[in-house]
Amino acid sequence: MNFAEIIKTEKDEGKEKHIPHMEITKGHRANRDIVRVVVGHETPHPNTPDHHISWIELYGIKKDNDQVINIGRTACSPVYSNPNVRFQINDIKDFQSFHALAYCNIHGLWSNSLKQ
Repeated sequence: MNFAEIIKTEKDEGKEKHIPHMEITKGHRANRDIVRVVVGHETPHPNTPDHHISWIELYGIKKDNDQVINIGRTACSPVYSNPNVRFQINDIKDFQSFHALAYCNIHGLWSNSLKQ
């Protein structure tokens, strides 16, 4: 088994929504934009101690050399926080795409991509 076989995508989705939804918004300063990642964008994901999103990671792929940049990771506490995070990106124009991973403690690892 390789790593790609354990990552789930939209084709694996069921009634609970796990796909990390991404959107890019303008920041308040020049050359700083926001990539927002939300799990359960339209239908909230359960957020109980028994079933929750544990963490979200964001990666960017550079335009000039396809280098993978780990933008950041956030941990989500069940009940007290929601899987809704914002990553501030400096020089967003340098990236061709972004890739998010989200981990559900019951249903595993989920991914989504956003091309600019």
